[in-house]
Amino acid sequence: MSQNTPPLPASALDQLFRTARTHNELKGEVSDETLRELYDLAKWGPTSANMSPLRLVFVKSPEAKAKLAPALDEGNHAKTMAAPVTAIVAHDLAFYEKLPYLFPHTDARGWFEGKPEADLTTIALRNGSLQGAYVLMAARALGLDTGPMSGFNNALVDETFFAGTKIKSNFLINLGHGDTAKLFPRSPRLSFDEAARIL
Repeated sequence: MSQNTPPLPASALDQLFRTARTHNELKGEVSDETLRELYDLAKWGPTSANMSPLRLVFVKSPEAKAKLAPALDEGNHAKTMAAPVTAIVAHDLAFYEKLPYLFPHTDARGWFEGKPEADLTTIALRNGSLQGAYVLMAARALGLDTGPMSGFNNALVDETFFAGTKIKSNFLINLGHGDTAKLFPRSPRLSFDEAARIL
């Protein structure tokens, strides 16, 4: 983008932000091609040193849903089982192993390799959370409705889907097509003056 890049039209801003909502009931079909397109959009969002620690599992098949089900809190079980797809948004604590490819300009791997796990967790969680938000916005951009949530047993998800790795789950996003008639009235947001300053 350059200084002459125009802003998105109001309809696009509505779809991404102003009228987009979190849905509890999601139905319909989400193709594998759409999920690939979703990732191929989200991957371009920035991360520190292009480290890209995001790891995704799209839980779609009945077999995969059955594996996820025991980890869900009671309040999230029915809606997640009914959703066409649930994305497990996770991050890899061994992200630095990919840095020779992702950030070849210097020895970025050496910046992180051997650091305490607590430090790696902070770095991977921060950048993986950024990428999880990009996934959410990419889904909205492709016309999907979303239901991001916590409310699950992270340790059980990690054991079930990421055993033998350094990948840790962060949050879930249900994906599909929602019914706006079933939404509660939109909750307020803080005003600029309540949440921001210009110095």
